[in-house]
Amino acid sequence: MESTAHTGEKLSDKQRYDFKRAVEEIRELHGRGTELISVYVPPDKQIFDAAAYLRGEYSQSSNIKSQSTRKNVQGAIQSILSRLKAFKKPPANGLVLFVGEVAVGGDQTRMVQYVLEPPEPIATFLYRCDSEFYLDPLLDMLTEKKSYGLLVIDRSEATLGILRGKRVQVIKNIQSLVPSKHRMGGQSALRFERLIEIAAHEFFTKVADTATEAFLNLKDLQGLLIGGPGPTKDYFNESCYLHHELQKKVIDTFDTGYTDEYGLRELMERGKEKLTDLDLMREKRLIQRLLEEIRKSEGGLAAYGEEEVRRNLQIGAVDTLLLSEELRKRRVTVECGSCGRKEVITVDKVPESVKCSQCNSDASIVSDVDMIDEFYELAEKVGTAVELISGDSEEGEMLLKAFGGIAAILRFSTGG
Repeated sequence: MESTAHTGEKLSDKQRYDFKRAVEEIRELHGRGTELISVYVPPDKQIFDAAAYLRGEYSQSSNIKSQSTRKNVQGAIQSILSRLKAFKKPPANGLVLFVGEVAVGGDQTRMVQYVLEPPEPIATFLYRCDSEFYLDPLLDMLTEKKSYGLLVIDRSEATLGILRGKRVQVIKNIQSLVPSKHRMGGQSALRFERLIEIAAHEFFTKVADTATEAFLNLKDLQGLLIGGPGPTKDYFNESCYLHHELQKKVIDTFDTGYTDEYGLRELMERGKEKLTDLDLMREKRLIQRLLEEIRKSEGGLAAYGEEEVRRNLQIGAVDTLLLSEELRKRRVTVECGSCGRKEVITVDKVPESVKCSQCNSDASIVSDVDMIDEFYELAEKVGTAVELISGDSEEGEMLLKAFGGIAAILRFSTGG
C-alpha cells in the first residue's frame, strides 16, 4: 500500500488531514520483530547516496541470525531501493519511506509500503529498523506551530499562558504582596504609599521576568495579548516592564474581568478580532453561525447529520460544509453476486465480510473510501467550501458529539 502527501509552501486543511490520517494508520502497525524499516531522506541528500547507504545495510543484514527476520529485512530494503529509482532527486521537503512485514494475526504477516512527502523539510538522513515505524519527526510536524502569549494582570495577581493552535496552556499564576488599602494618615500615609509603589514595581518586574522566561525564546511566537480588569494592564504595558523584544510583539491590551486561568480564556475571546487568522477563532465563528441558523424557525439555513447534509450537498444547496477532523468513518460499496444488488454503506471499520441487505447472501466489497475524502469530492462538484474543524476546541467537540461530525450552512432553504 502506498500513501503520498503532497506538499506546498503551506498545506491546505485537506492535505494536512490526509497526511495526519496516513501517519495515524502507520502508527497502528507493528512487526513481529525488528523488521519494519523507516528511511528519512532530506531534500539535500542525493538519491544515489541514500541508495548506497541502503545497499550497505543490506549487506549487514546478512548477519541477522533469524532466517525469517533476515529475509523480511532484506526484502524491505530491496523494495525501498526499487522505489528510490523513481526519483532523480528528493522532493522539496525530502522523502520518507516506511516498508516492512506487519503482523496481521497468528503467524500471518503482510507487506506494507508507504511513501510520504512531509509537510516540512527533513533535517537529517535517518535509517531505522525496529518493531514499529519511527514517526517522531512526522508527529512533530503535525503539531500547531503558531503560538500567542497571554498575560492577564492587576495588582493582586497575574497569570501567564500560551495559546497554541486551539488550546490555552497555563504557564504560571503569580500572587502579589501589594497591599490593596491602608488607613494611615499624615507622613505615615506618604511613606506607606511609597512602600506600596515599591511593592507594585517589584511585582511587575517579577511578572515581566517570568514572561521573558516563558515567551522570549518561544519558537514561532506570533504576538502577545495583555489583559486585566482595570488600568494596571495599560500601566504595565506602557511602562515597558517587558523585555524589549517582547514589547515589540504586544498586539494590544484588553479588558477582562479576571486575572486567573478563566481570565486567560476571557482574554482569548476579547482578542479574537486581532487573531482572525488563528484557526480557533475561525472555527468558533463557523460553529456560532451554524448554531444561529439552527435556532431560527424551521432550522434556518442549516443542516446536520450524514444523510441530511449529503442530500443538501447533492442538490447544490450547501454553501459551507463543516466536517470534524476526528470523523473516522468509511464509505463502502458492496455488490451481491447472487441478486446483483449494489449499495453504499457507512461503517466505522471496513468489515471482513458483508451480507446483502436484500437477499442476505455474501456480498463482495467493491471499494471503500474515507468519508471525508468522499465529502470533499462531492463538495468540489458543486462548488461548496469545506471547513475541517478540529476536535481540540469546545466547538469542535460539539460538532462531533452533537451533530455526528457533519453539518452544513446552506445557500438556500430546502425545507427539510
